[in-house]
Amino acid sequence: MSNVLTVQQAQRRYFDSQATKDIAFRRAQLCKLSAAIKKHERNLLAAVRTDLHKGDTEGYFSEIGLVLGECRHALANLESWTRPRRVRTAVAQLPSTCWIYPEPRGLSLIIAPFNYPVLLALSPLVGALAAGDTAIIKPSEYTPHVSQALADLVSDTFAPELVTVVQGDAETSKQLLALAWEFIFFTGSTNVGKIVAQAAAQHLTPCLLELGGKSPAIVAVDADLESTAKRIVWGKWINAGQTCIAPDYVLVDRQVEQSLLQRLGQTLDRFYGADPQHSADYGRIVSDRHVERLVKLMASGRVVHGGQVDRAERYIAPTLLTDVRLNSPIMQEEIFGPLLPVIAYDTLDEALAWVNAWPKPLSLYVFARDRAIQRRVLRETQSGNACLNDCTVQFGSVHLPFGGVGASGMGQAHGKAAFEAFSHQRSVLKRWPFDVPFRWLPYSRWTERLFRLVVR
Repeated sequence: MSNVLTVQQAQRRYFDSQATKDIAFRRAQLCKLSAAIKKHERNLLAAVRTDLHKGDTEGYFSEIGLVLGECRHALANLESWTRPRRVRTAVAQLPSTCWIYPEPRGLSLIIAPFNYPVLLALSPLVGALAAGDTAIIKPSEYTPHVSQALADLVSDTFAPELVTVVQGDAETSKQLLALAWEFIFFTGSTNVGKIVAQAAAQHLTPCLLELGGKSPAIVAVDADLESTAKRIVWGKWINAGQTCIAPDYVLVDRQVEQSLLQRLGQTLDRFYGADPQHSADYGRIVSDRHVERLVKLMASGRVVHGGQVDRAERYIAPTLLTDVRLNSPIMQEEIFGPLLPVIAYDTLDEALAWVNAWPKPLSLYVFARDRAIQRRVLRETQSGNACLNDCTVQFGSVHLPFGGVGASGMGQAHGKAAFEAFSHQRSVLKRWPFDVPFRWLPYSRWTERLFRLVVR
């Protein structure tokens, strides 16, 4: 605890020196981060491969490439983001001028998960550096090689009073959360998100929670089944299904259920081969505990594709399940693994009722040609984000704010939204040298009539 506190106190002194507020300083740090990622790319990819069995191609586009894109976008827009924005002055405040000044929050804590350990540690850091904050990054203990690679990158690039990586287990996270911060950025499960929010509340610390939930994919009768199957398979089984926005279950019109299942199975064979365990592009489950959890969930339905398990390798094959009841164990929690229940519905009303029976998901996917169906699903459901006729790709856009709603999270990040999350929008009013006479006491009936006109 004393070491963590010492690091935080050093960051407090550094932030109070005003150094991080300079725009040229922020640009320099973003450039340093981008250059460091490129310099350490091989080490990062090797660490991700060791911890999660991610191939280099997937590791690059799902981890490193997205962070580099965030850096480029922030550097291109930093001047406009940080510029004070003039806003209208209300009649009651005349004569005056009003602005909004984006200002750094101060000391930020970034708690990253295991599933995208590079991306979800360094992408929030882009927002913190752009906003002028300091940052302590706590990587996941489930990915120790990535944690060490991140620590090497950060110590090689930044002064510890600006950015530091603190490694450790849940007890370390607990110690960090006991301290007072200006902002906490957490990515992880809903249950742990509640713990983070409770700890933040003790210090009235604002926090951004990127959580998860059961993200549904609705497949309508008119969907292009060939492209739907490819897009669902790609979005579901990247990183062996350990993706917070992956389709958690599929609701498909009963008329096309068998056709979709056939195409999903064929696509899995085409993407990963007859034996995905030997595919260089198929990952592994992060821990033995999660393997056992997923094996138990697999019993909730009938396996129609996959189902193989190798505990020694923490391998679970891409698995399709049918005959899954809505009250079964697999439908009571986020799967976060390579199991996909496929459930048939008879009417869209029925499908929407099922979606709305669960807490609001992080993502929602609609596969339909009919725009009326697309509009209806968006209108009658709620989710943190949504995607029409594809899945998971919405996460990669720096122009789309990303975040959850309800149990799937609070706050938004990516691009300008990340900069704003790590910033405080300071309202400033500047009064002109002269005053309107009716403001001052004693008030008269004429003054009251004027107030009623302008103060409303």
